Amino acid sequence: MRIVSLLPSATEILCGLGLRDQLVGVTDECDYPPGINQLPTVTRTLIPGDASSLEIDGLVRERLQSEQALYSLDLSVMKTLDPDLIVTQTLCDVCAVSEREVNAAVCELGGRARVVNLQPHDLADVLDSIRIVAEAAGCVEKAAPYVANLQDRIDTVVARGQAIQRRPRVLLLEWIDPPFCAGHWSPQLVQLAGGQELFGVAGQRSVTLTWDAIADADPDVMVIACCGFDIQRARQEIPVLRSRPEWNLLACVKTDRVYMVDGSAYFNRPGPRLVDSLEILAHALHPDRHPLPSGLEPALKVSIEA
Repeated sequence: MRIVSLLPSATEILCGLGLRDQLVGVTDECDYPPGINQLPTVTRTLIPGDASSLEIDGLVRERLQSEQALYSLDLSVMKTLDPDLIVTQTLCDVCAVSEREVNAAVCELGGRARVVNLQPHDLADVLDSIRIVAEAAGCVEKAAPYVANLQDRIDTVVARGQAIQRRPRVLLLEWIDPPFCAGHWSPQLVQLAGGQELFGVAGQRSVTLTWDAIADADPDVMVIACCGFDIQRARQEIPVLRSRPEWNLLACVKTDRVYMVDGSAYFNRPGPRLVDSLEILAHALHPDRHPLPSGLEPALKVSIEA
């Protein structure tokens, strides 16, 4: 089978199922597992590389109003690759190639390719995505042990946390300027890791926050997981936080409990590494109870001063 992935998370799922050799095309944001970006790229992003988080937010809102995605499909490459299976999503209206454009491409390809749309809203849906992809790729038998291993890791974190007495109040930020709380699966990760999510609602979309609301909630812990940003890129936005008059008044700042994680690789990518995200978060919230698994980098503590 010739498979094209239009999602970094789907690429990770396919490789986790042992289908790396059947992948023939990926997106320009697919960067894991290592070496996967050597495959032909079938998408282009419309986001300028030097745009600030505020500028990106404005561009996203503009595209939402016009019902246009931030990514486009390279039809000429797709024709060359001639896929049997295309894995994409309909969860976010702008963060991947639009469903309309994918369907138009399939028609151009003769209508032969099967399209699988993933729509994970919570952690259970993410695990179900693995089963859906396995069924579409004709390797159902590989899904069960793969999902079971991920579930065992989740259960281990939950079991270790059962005796936790104090659960810190957590603000998991998906964006900085303007601030967004993290929705979908993220509130579940906070709860499973032993925290109390202040704003996000499991299974619901992320929403914009006001700084007045953040100050009133006064989180014990802040975790910054910017969507689409690695840690190095997210660091560039920290001055925006420090410039806020509310910043130094927050409990999490006063107690030095502001952390930064790789939102692009982990927390905002609905694939198997959400379990890694859970383990990283659990270690940050309760390091005495949750040792960090080998091979994972801990959440980076953010300096409260410039």
